[in-house]
Amino acid sequence: MAETIIHLDTSFLIRALSANSAQDKQLREWIAEGVKLGMSAIGWSEFLCGPLDSGQLALAAAIVGEPEPFVLEDSSRAAELFNRAGRRRGSLVDCMIAATAIRTGARLATANRADFKRFAGLRLE
Repeated sequence: MAETIIHLDTSFLIRALSANSAQDKQLREWIAEGVKLGMSAIGWSEFLCGPLDSGQLALAAAIVGEPEPFVLEDSSRAAELFNRAGRRRGSLVDCMIAATAIRTGARLATANRADFKRFAGLRLE
């Protein structure tokens, strides 16, 4: 059976750092289950825009580890997602995050499901 990998979207990670939030509870459950967690370099960059303090940064880095790079294959898929999902202004970053998750076979955890709902049927879980 393939290892479960979950990439965290920026919105999920931000909310997960808030004690007792739904995302905090879900994240703790995944960690207890030994689920492999990660994040795209695009999402990590968005997260670093903050605001956040050094404690939050250290905790987030420990949770997600080395961010998954955005590679040439991801750029093509992100453009495809952007075009197929209606070329919505401000959605390119979400397309890039989704493309990285698709390439790596990761599920995507987000607190903003509506942002990624338009990718349903495009191999994003």
